Amino acid sequence: MSSGATGLIIILAVLIIFVLVILVKSVKIIPQARAGVVERLGKYQRTLNPGLTILIPFVDRLLPLLDLREQVVSFPPQQVITEDSLVVSIDTVVYFQVTDPRAATYEIANYIHAVEQLTTTTLRNVVGGLNLEEALTSRDRINGQLRGVLDEATGRWGIRVSRVELKAIEPPLSIQDSMEKQMRAERERRATILTAEGTKQAQILNAEGRRQAAILAAEGDAKADILRADGESQAIAKVFEAIHKGNPDQKLLAYQYLQTLPKLAEGTSNKLWIIPSELGEALKGVGSALGNYVPDSFSANGSSNGTSNGTGHTAPAGDGTAAAKTAPVTATSPASPTLADSPDAAL
Repeated sequence: MSSGATGLIIILAVLIIFVLVILVKSVKIIPQARAGVVERLGKYQRTLNPGLTILIPFVDRLLPLLDLREQVVSFPPQQVITEDSLVVSIDTVVYFQVTDPRAATYEIANYIHAVEQLTTTTLRNVVGGLNLEEALTSRDRINGQLRGVLDEATGRWGIRVSRVELKAIEPPLSIQDSMEKQMRAERERRATILTAEGTKQAQILNAEGRRQAAILAAEGDAKADILRADGESQAIAKVFEAIHKGNPDQKLLAYQYLQTLPKLAEGTSNKLWIIPSELGEALKGVGSALGNYVPDSFSANGSSNGTSNGTGHTAPAGDGTAAAKTAPVTATSPASPTLADSPDAAL
């Protein structure tokens, strides 16, 4: 092969390589949710949207693509001093999104580093005005203040801060031990109070139950006494009515009175007998009733064939009336114990 043909092949190869380079430099494809900034001769020319675009080779320059999606950046723990001079370690998480690729490219050199430093300084300012307890319990307040400051500062950088979260707040170990002891004591105090309240309520309910039971028992006893008294009253009224309907005489009343006396001595514990003062009148009535009583053997036919005089002799027969008048009947009987003969009797 001649030298002329060889030189032609080399030139063609160079031209092909040059065309390929021109195509690579001029044709760009921008992915979705990405944005590109084009500089023409070192000056901002336009912002490329997703899709196919053509650049002028060696004139236009495409800067690194920017991610338009919301990004999450977790910053390392920051040492922050609270209002009560305690050092706490706080981890933060920032959610942001690039809204203006041109501003994010030309207004700030490194927007991620700038957001980190701004978050640290703002966090120290906010937490520095709170004590430890407020810092631990006011996360929403701290998050809101951080978001407001960061969103205002990063707006001119083409960045929108959507959310700031405190991932962890860690006080010193000594403070953690003290807090645990305090919480344990608080829980024990609440448990003691709840136990005392439960005991109090139980005692109140028990007392109320006993009171209601006593009231019901008293009401039952009162009703029972009333019913018993009513029954006794009706029984007495019926007995009284029956007695008056029977028209009893003095003899029957005296006999009934004597029958009632033994009931006074019932029971083994009776040591003293109370004899009413009306006993004499009752005995008189009984004695008069017995004195007026004449046996049928003496009153038959007005006489008898023989009458015993009580000494074992027989009276002669004759006029029964005269015999009855001249020979009184006496009978001896063995002594019977009376109320006065009892060793425990007392008048």
